[in-house]
Amino acid sequence: MKQLSKFQVATAIAIFFHLVGLVGILFLDKEFFISATPLNLLLSFALLVWTQQGKNSYFFAFLALVFCIGFAVEAIGVNTGQLFGDYSYGTVLGPKWQHAPLVIGINWIIVICCCGITTHTMITQAAANLPTGTGGKISGLRALSVIVDGATLAVIFDWLMEPVAVKLGFWTWHSGAGIPTYNYFCWFIISAVLLTLFHFARFSKPNKFAINLLLIQSMFFLILRTFLP
Repeated sequence: MKQLSKFQVATAIAIFFHLVGLVGILFLDKEFFISATPLNLLLSFALLVWTQQGKNSYFFAFLALVFCIGFAVEAIGVNTGQLFGDYSYGTVLGPKWQHAPLVIGINWIIVICCCGITTHTMITQAAANLPTGTGGKISGLRALSVIVDGATLAVIFDWLMEPVAVKLGFWTWHSGAGIPTYNYFCWFIISAVLLTLFHFARFSKPNKFAINLLLIQSMFFLILRTFLP
């Protein structure tokens, strides 16, 4: 019997827990399964780190930096309204500091890594089909694609997630006009900054599980966005 790779094992675990959460929220004890969101985020993060190839000090420094920046912008945003808009967090995401849940930094890591790795993989595969002698141009194109396309992908993911997160009580917008466009503008700028760090950080970028996790989470929120009352 062929042994499963760690990417296959991690993907199976992620699918199982997201599927259980999906069924639980839609058909069983909604409040109970929503309360497990921080554990699901931590599990996804652990699987992402576990499947990372060639982990080195740059990789862990990058994770720490994204966590700190991600948490900091959320704390600034929720306390001043100057980033993202006028919003506040509920109790679903667990313990808070400065009115921002600590686990939100983990969420930023997951989103940035998944979007960065996905765009990096796509541009690398596309470059492999180009004629030789275009290395310099491809290097610049890869950087631009990872930063701009990756940030765009992160914004699309946030757009998919936002209405569901509001319904599940993750956070609440106080503008009275729903989710502000300014939120997505800030998401793009901050994601672009973090993806710049991602691109130039000296650690191995390929990770099949990160791409799978982005697809799994996107399907999770798409289904909830479609069927959640």
